[in-house]
Amino acid sequence: MWIANDWKDYEVLDCSGGEKLERWGDYLLVRPDPQVIWDTPRTHRGWKHRNAHYHRSKKGGGEWEFFQLPEQWPIHYKGLTFHLKPFNFKHTGLFPEQAVNWDWFSEKIRRANRPVKVLNLFAYTGGATLAAAKAGASVTHVDASKGMVAWAKENAAASGLKDAPIRWLVDDCVKFVQREIRRGSRYDAVIMDPPSYGRGPKGEIWKIEDSLHPFLRLCVKLLSDRPLFFLINSYTTGLAPAVLTYLLGTELRDYGGHVESEEIGLPVTESGLALPCGASGRWER
Repeated sequence: MWIANDWKDYEVLDCSGGEKLERWGDYLLVRPDPQVIWDTPRTHRGWKHRNAHYHRSKKGGGEWEFFQLPEQWPIHYKGLTFHLKPFNFKHTGLFPEQAVNWDWFSEKIRRANRPVKVLNLFAYTGGATLAAAKAGASVTHVDASKGMVAWAKENAAASGLKDAPIRWLVDDCVKFVQREIRRGSRYDAVIMDPPSYGRGPKGEIWKIEDSLHPFLRLCVKLLSDRPLFFLINSYTTGLAPAVLTYLLGTELRDYGGHVESEEIGLPVTESGLALPCGASGRWER
């Protein structure tokens, strides 16, 4: 497992009974987690002194219960700053486990010793975009949500990257890639963080089991003659890392290189274990 263990402003303090206790900067949140199927004694004092608790509804969805939590607050990671706020379906605007991937591709960008163009698809609030830009890449950031792109711009400004070479686009990722192919655009690296299920701005349906492989084939057509890396993240339960290895290995075999896929996770302070948080597949040269 690839573990994001370099955080100072974030940690999973404990996990029990389908929930995790997290520290986000100065604040403690309790959120549901489907991987936490064990039920152990909740001895950490944070369980009783949480600042917010997301309660999952048996009918689907859920709602936040707040105990002294600001509407927005910052946390930091290696020179990057992210504005957090609790919003629909338990999220805060950041997936901290992805830091293990930020570190990996940032090092590759720095060591390339050449201009690197990165395409970040389903780019959310910009964690990967900011990490790549800080490492020296020019980045095209694409997400179907206008609100998420605006949030990512705020994070960029807070991280001192307001004037970095980042192109911000609100668009359906599949249609954008199709247009880029027609335009003859090329990128040295692709990052994609596709949802398990989603809809585009005009109701386009995305279902990862049906859509990921055809979309990967499209994205490969955008690679430059000297591609640096290709990263796919998956949060879909049951989609094994080996599936990502096979997809990347099949579609990028003409480029040579190396493919590796693993679960990604976060260390748990109380138990010393690592909490699984999905999987990532990495192709690199």
